[in-house]
Amino acid sequence: MRRHYHWTKLAGDDRGASVAMGNFDGVHLGHQAVIDLARRDDAPLGIVTFEPHPRQFFAPDAPAFRLMNAEARTHRLEKLDVAQLYELPFDATLSGMEAEDFVADVLVEGLGVAHVTVGADFCFGKGRKGTVATLAESADRHGFGLTVAELVSLDGEELSSTAIRRALSEGRPRDAARMLGHWHRIEGEVLHGDKRGRDLGFPTANMGVGGLHLPKLGVYAVKVDVLTGPHQGTYDGAASLGVRPMFGENQPNLESFLFDFDGSLYGEHLSVALIDYLRPEMKFDGLDALIAQMDADCARARKVLAAL
Repeated sequence: MRRHYHWTKLAGDDRGASVAMGNFDGVHLGHQAVIDLARRDDAPLGIVTFEPHPRQFFAPDAPAFRLMNAEARTHRLEKLDVAQLYELPFDATLSGMEAEDFVADVLVEGLGVAHVTVGADFCFGKGRKGTVATLAESADRHGFGLTVAELVSLDGEELSSTAIRRALSEGRPRDAARMLGHWHRIEGEVLHGDKRGRDLGFPTANMGVGGLHLPKLGVYAVKVDVLTGPHQGTYDGAASLGVRPMFGENQPNLESFLFDFDGSLYGEHLSVALIDYLRPEMKFDGLDALIAQMDADCARARKVLAAL
């Protein structure tokens, strides 16, 4: 998959795609339906999306809401055989474009789209004045195809990122996965921590979760994909998502203990899939009680993961 960060100066073979357009936060089943409708035999499959998410641009101090960072979204789209990813910079220039200018300058002149597919509720342009009706008029004028995907329902309810966030907040990662069509993952670089886990016999890979909607804090059974470095592969594990009340911390992070693993992961990139919620965060009377609970958590996580 070729990844582009602007709509200008594209090579000829990077233009002319049939694109699905939207934010695609989570790349859930509804998003996948839009993407599938964008597939054409006569054009490569492309994605037009925005970074940062427009909500982040307009309300940078609002609570974090994203299900995926840009890295995780890219990896998920790669698995859907996307050929061209146009990750457009959502800044003052783009946010101030009138809808017709966006079509003419970005989609037509910049990307040279052959076809565009959007969800029925898609809005675009300055003040979100552009609608699917606007896009249909522009498609006729500029000569590209347009498909409008109906909203997807699951069990009689509209499938949405809001419902997925609710499931994660309530400690229901399997329900979130059912709506996503894949496990919910947190991706990023392994950072240096205080190395307490190593001293306790449970060395962990520490990752930041800034900018992301936080699932329910606690301990999870996880599947960990090591994406870079000499230890690339998939590992079972247990992870703690939280603020480490035992040690008076207050900045949330994700600490993953990989079963049967020996090696350094500092600086490598991981994708951690949340499989089952095991228990909430707890503060223990001492280290012996903490270690005993961690042993029990790992035993339970192994049992959960063995049953998949």
